[in-house]
Amino acid sequence: MNCRRRIGSGTQRGMVLVASLLLLLVVTIMAISMFRGSGMQERIAGNVREKQRALQAAESAQEYAEWWLANNGNAATTPVTCTGLLSANANQGQICINTLPVVTGSAANVVNVPWQVNNADVGVTFTPPGMTVAAAAPTAAGANNYAVTPRFYISDMGLSKDVTIPGEIFQIDAVGYGGTGNTVAVVESTYAVYVKSRQL
Repeated sequence: MNCRRRIGSGTQRGMVLVASLLLLLVVTIMAISMFRGSGMQERIAGNVREKQRALQAAESAQEYAEWWLANNGNAATTPVTCTGLLSANANQGQICINTLPVVTGSAANVVNVPWQVNNADVGVTFTPPGMTVAAAAPTAAGANNYAVTPRFYISDMGLSKDVTIPGEIFQIDAVGYGGTGNTVAVVESTYAVYVKSRQL
């Protein structure tokens, strides 16, 4: 009787299994890290998108305020002490004697929104054409909703210091929101309305 014995074949099969399991573990770890990385990238992209939406909403309110000043700044628009909220979409507007830094307590607090006097919101709201505000349309769903209507605040800063060009200087602060109340952008500009006169 001729018996042949194979030595080490069982040991080799065990090594293949261990190597396969280790390779599977490495591939699984790589796949999990790829999925986590892509999820993080999606969140970053979403945050950047919301930041841009808030900034564009604030800039649209600021541009409307500048347009309103150009068309109403020379008229009988007397600066008032602002204590409430008006709507530019209802053809309302106001120029405030109490500057926004005074209203909020300091220049650094202008970014603390909403702007309020005695717990009442102040400024002028402006909803640009095509904008859907979630508070105004709670049943509307989708990523194109904005959390809060953009708002601006016009402060009368006094007469121009340039005596050769008489006019009035205004500070415009505007705030816009993205899809949530946590995404906010505040912009500020200085706008001059000059009085032109000519001799006939």
